[in-house]
Amino acid sequence: MIEQTPALFQTERQRQILVLAVNHGRVEVADLSTRFGVTTETIRRDLSELQDQRMVRRVHGGAVAWETTNFEPLVSVRNDQHDGEKRRMAARAIEELPDRGTCIIDSGSTLSRFADAIPHDQRLRVVTNSLPTAQALADRDGVEVIVIGGKVRNNTLAMVDAQAISAVQLLHVDALFISSDAATADGGLTTPYREESLLKRAMIQAARRVVALIDHSKFGQDQFVQFARWSDIDMLITNEETDAETAERIELLGTTVVRT
Repeated sequence: MIEQTPALFQTERQRQILVLAVNHGRVEVADLSTRFGVTTETIRRDLSELQDQRMVRRVHGGAVAWETTNFEPLVSVRNDQHDGEKRRMAARAIEELPDRGTCIIDSGSTLSRFADAIPHDQRLRVVTNSLPTAQALADRDGVEVIVIGGKVRNNTLAMVDAQAISAVQLLHVDALFISSDAATADGGLTTPYREESLLKRAMIQAARRVVALIDHSKFGQDQFVQFARWSDIDMLITNEETDAETAERIELLGTTVVRT
């Protein structure tokens, strides 16, 4: 039985529809009508508007998430996905912070959770290309935050252009905390975006130690550009739902794997 959601404003209803589409791959008009207590015509209008924004694709009887064709969801939507797993991974990653050192924190919803988890009394110099991460750390008395400049991507609120790459190439830091759009044991870490791959490579080259935070939903797929092999990654922090055989194969390639 589908649980009915209390009446919502159109924007919040559409946001929840998008979350459902991303989490489940497909949503049905009839189910959404029951869930939100509105007519099927209202749901069809919602889906048409979301399609105009390239967030879902209309199909017969419903819609599918646009991200299946490499669309990158809004950062607010990504933050809602696998939130419990991301928070567990973030809590574990705190143990890998350098003591009074320097680090780069990459963009992404998992790393935003990591930034939120950094203790207020931690003393660090943090470089980031993520506006949410910079905002999360701005009130930490012991954390000096340096934001990499460049054009802000609307969906992720991150800077990934040539200006950001040039800034990172000048750095030498103790640790990098990085994530990935996709990963496999054989193919390493991949992303659909060429500029983002170049920035991630520059981050890896700038760091003495690299810690990757990647949840189970990112494994088993390869995207357009490889930006790292597992030999580039010192530690992978993932969640228990990640396939044990995949974790073992990655460890054989020299990466320490922590499933939390």
